[in-house]
Formats: sequence, C-alpha cells, structure tokens
Amino acid sequence: MEYRLGIDLGGTKTEVLVMDSRGEPVYRQRVSTPAQDYDAILAMIVELVRQAEAEVGQRASVGVGIPGAISPGSGLLRNSNTVCMNGRPFRDDLESRLAREVRIENDANCFALSEALGGAGRDYPVVFGVIIGTGTGGGLVVDGKLLNGPHAISGEWGHNPLPWHRSIDGSPACYCGKNACIETFLSGPGLASSFELRFGESRSSHEIVAGAAAGDDACDAMMRLYHDQMARALAHLINILDPHAIVLGGGMSNIDSIYDHVPELLASYVFSDFVATPILKAERGDASGVYGAALLWG
Repeated sequence: MEYRLGIDLGGTKTEVLVMDSRGEPVYRQRVSTPAQDYDAILAMIVELVRQAEAEVGQRASVGVGIPGAISPGSGLLRNSNTVCMNGRPFRDDLESRLAREVRIENDANCFALSEALGGAGRDYPVVFGVIIGTGTGGGLVVDGKLLNGPHAISGEWGHNPLPWHRSIDGSPACYCGKNACIETFLSGPGLASSFELRFGESRSSHEIVAGAAAGDDACDAMMRLYHDQMARALAHLINILDPHAIVLGGGMSNIDSIYDHVPELLASYVFSDFVATPILKAERGDASGVYGAALLWG
C-alpha cells in the first residue's frame, strides 16, 4: 500500500497526517512549532516524518504546506509570517535532510486543494478556497488541479485593494507596504482595528461578533459593514474568475452571519443578472491544510 504524508507547518502548531491509498487517514500528530528557529523547524519536520513512517512501516511521499511560498525566481522562501524562514532555501534544505523530493505549497493552496477534492467543494469543477483568519489567503483549483502561475502567487486575493472603496472603510496600512488591502479589513485583526478606528474602543473580533449577536448597536453596525466588505471582495473574485463555488476557511469563517448575509449582498456587485456561486464553509476545518499537503502527490 502506498502512503502519502502531509505536513501543515503553522506559526504555532505543526500537524502531520498520513493517508493510505484510499485517502483515509491512518496517522496524525500535532506538535508545537519552534517558530523562531529555522534549523529547529527543519529538525522537527524530519522527526515528524521519521515517527510517522515508523508507525506505518514504510516510506511515504511528503508534501508540506507552508506560510508564504517558494519563489520560482530565487528558490528561496518569501512572504512567511514565520519570519525566520524568509530568504532561506527551505525546499533544498528539507530535501537534503529527507533524501527525497518534497512537494511544497502555500498553506492556503493546500486548503483549497483539500476542500476541492474531498471537502465542501468536491462537487464543483472550479473552486476558490479562501482563508480568513489572522491574515487572508486563497487558492484556485480547476478540475481537481491546483492552479499556480509563474510567480507562485495565484490566489493572493488579500493583497489587492478592497473593491468599491468607501470613506467609511478607512485606509489602513498593510504589512506588505500598501494601504487598504483586503486583508486589513477581513482578517480578525483587521475587523478589530476597523472597530477601534470607527468607534474609538478596543474590542477583539470575537467580542465584536458576540456583541452584534447580543444586540450591541456599535458591534451590529460594524458587522453590517464587514458583511458588505466581504461581499465586495468576493464579488471581485467572481467577476474575474467566475468560480463554481467559494469555500471559506480560517477562524473568521466560523462567523455564521457571513453565510446568512453575504450571499444576498453579492448581487449588488457581481457583473451578472443573477448570482449562483455558493459561499460554503469548509468541511475539514483546521485539518484541511494537512490533507491538502498530502494531496500534493495526487
């Protein structure tokens, strides 16, 4: 039996999963990520692979989902919020230590692949997977294949400006060096920052969502704006890609009101006389990334 091993390298936790030839998980483990130490990250991954292969009794293919991406130009890792990895030859270093080919993709791409092949998007030919959590990311899967381009940035919708921008949105600075990126509005920290800017009070995204549900006027107003910002951002995707389904993952995707209100707002922005694209919640939750990493080997 052939085994596919996936690793989801997160800033806090790292998970390993082994799938059998039927796509069933046979081994899983989650450990803390030594996020400040590049060499320790490599050593952790090697040890996770060793332990997993010892458990299943044979060598496996290895796929890794990472924050950031390997630059096709330099071969070095870039855009990672695990900053000790940036500018490092991560693929080469890992392949050298494991003595085999390793397939590596951005974690949002792994999420999209997982949900398109076996999750909420499995019945749709073109699926855009969206991560909305501490940041934003995305990935595009067409007919079961992950679509990536010459710059390895396919799906990076969060670092485009918020469409149909209004004065009420504000123009927050993004860590990428631009202003008013989608990420600065739709991420958890972005929602909290927008609330503080608008109402002069510090509240977490969790508190804002809970406050809106409890009838707090300020929180309700903030969530109504958030739903509209989400609709504008997703409509922009639909206008460009026209996917058959959009699947949401990450911590902010657990806000139930998104699925109640955003679909009805899309019609105001989508360049069509009707909108048929469903907005779906991920079925595999925070495990989607590690499934997608294993699925990098088909």
